[in-house]
Amino acid sequence: MNRTENNKLIAQFMGLPTEVFKSGKVKYYYREFNSGMYDPETNWYEEHELSYNVSWDWLMPVVEKIEEVFIDDSNLIIKEHRYEFDMKYTQCEIYDHVRDCVVASGDMGSKILSTYQSVVEFIKEYNN
Repeated sequence: MNRTENNKLIAQFMGLPTEVFKSGKVKYYYREFNSGMYDPETNWYEEHELSYNVSWDWLMPVVEKIEEVFIDDSNLIIKEHRYEFDMKYTQCEIYDHVRDCVVASGDMGSKILSTYQSVVEFIKEYNN
């Protein structure tokens, strides 16, 4: 998958609304910086404009959504988070507490690219 396809995968995981515009192009609605403001001119992005791979403002909500997945076990008295991110220098790993292993990792020379790679790898596995 290329960058555009990976960003589409993340957008779908995040549940971003889509709309087909008069031009026939599919666009994704992204509320920037959680502003809550609807701006039909600036909040719609074409597939190639999705910025998960270059912006922490786009990528961190994805990290938070992954970390908010709880362990599905009715025997637990207190719900526990299933996944944990470990970001060090230019590396990133996503750890699964249920399987007791790293389920996705990235080492791309920069923290954001490594986190992005880990997120994409995680979503592909999560969707299977």
